[in-house]
Amino acid sequence: MKVLLDNVGKKYEGRENFTLRHIDLEIEDKDFCVILGPSGCGKSTLLRMIAGLNSITEGDLIFGDRRVNKVPSKDRDIAMVFQSYALYPHMTVYDNMAFSLAMRKEPKKLIHERVMEAAKVLQIENYLYSKPSDISGGQRQRVALGRAMVRKPKVFLMDEPLSNLDAKLREHMRVELVKLHKALETTSIYVTHDQVEAMTMATKIVLMDGGKIQQVGKPEDFYNRPENVFVAKFIGSPTMNLVEGKMRGGKFVSDDGAITLNPSDADAQKLKEYENKSIIVGIRSERFITENMTENILDCTLDIVELLGKEKTIYARYSNGKTFVVTIPGHLQFKVGDNYKLAFDKEALHFFDGETNLRIN
Repeated sequence: MKVLLDNVGKKYEGRENFTLRHIDLEIEDKDFCVILGPSGCGKSTLLRMIAGLNSITEGDLIFGDRRVNKVPSKDRDIAMVFQSYALYPHMTVYDNMAFSLAMRKEPKKLIHERVMEAAKVLQIENYLYSKPSDISGGQRQRVALGRAMVRKPKVFLMDEPLSNLDAKLREHMRVELVKLHKALETTSIYVTHDQVEAMTMATKIVLMDGGKIQQVGKPEDFYNRPENVFVAKFIGSPTMNLVEGKMRGGKFVSDDGAITLNPSDADAQKLKEYENKSIIVGIRSERFITENMTENILDCTLDIVELLGKEKTIYARYSNGKTFVVTIPGHLQFKVGDNYKLAFDKEALHFFDGETNLRIN
């Protein structure tokens, strides 16, 4: 089912400012949409508004072709999976999964069929008669998913469902959730602060900050074409390197004078109107050139070298204690204190307006 938010806003009683404002978002049928952002950005509030747990102050929320602003949660044909699992500890796994259907007084045969079908998909058939305290965190999360699945909702809503799991189990469950989404083809809206979850699972990402949407698009769009400085810094690990400066004579010159860059021909055309204006240049850690350098070369000193297995992250100091974070293959040998030359790949530079922080397209 398609979900549409048209100029949606939320203001809590007694507060002067809106928590969310001017939220315009279209989530297509069968999308796996991840709402991403730092703590306090409004993503969980937005999910709760979609779920009907928080009221909507302004704008319209449309499910399919139906306005649901005032429709109770139970009548929205949704199912929600929480961070805390919210399982009944005194009930078996089977009874936890069957509970919502039993409350609706569905036939016992239908309940059994739905529970067994979900248990088979989630591979928890062997735990159906165990209590939640007798199974692992990953299995409990599968039970919570199964409880949502048996309702056969039109929309799945998930609020940081993997955050209580350890790193290895989170990685495994990410894969399982993607498989589950492909099998069920149900519109899913998933909230997280973890960019790895967003980049690996989503068909569409909505990145929020300060109660506003900063960018909407496919995962690769966020990495390759961030719409503003916040997106550039939030997406990617290590974070994007950013330098402030001005365009002078068709070249970028950093404010401290330590860096002069020749942009690509395509970027040079876009930057003509920015002569003598403040801009910000960004470059990803893996897009520096370390061999066969011909231009845009910088002399550095290595301050920190981190071995991460197949790659190393190095912190290269270039001016007044300022550093660039550079990712290189793990087999290359460098040590702290080495002199180091690197060059900026001019085809990989990102330019942002220094006044608005918006991308210069």
